[in-house]
Amino acid sequence: MQTLDTLKIGQTAVIKSFTDSFLSLKLVEMGCLPGETVKLTNIAPLGDPLAIEIAGYQLSLRKQEASTVVIDKTAEG
Repeated sequence: MQTLDTLKIGQTAVIKSFTDSFLSLKLVEMGCLPGETVKLTNIAPLGDPLAIEIAGYQLSLRKQEASTVVIDKTAEG
């Protein structure tokens, strides 16, 4: 099982599901829906937070939040 926090800068993936049902509500409200393509665009110098591009906008997530997003890396960018 691969999660969003394992992506490298420039890689894309498709959101499959979430491992934390409470946090998934917050992420869905921010546009992180299953089936959406995400791209990791930047990582802060100390490794946290991560910047992703999703649904045409930039979103910053803590590494802990990103680790709850299950992805499929088949959509390489």
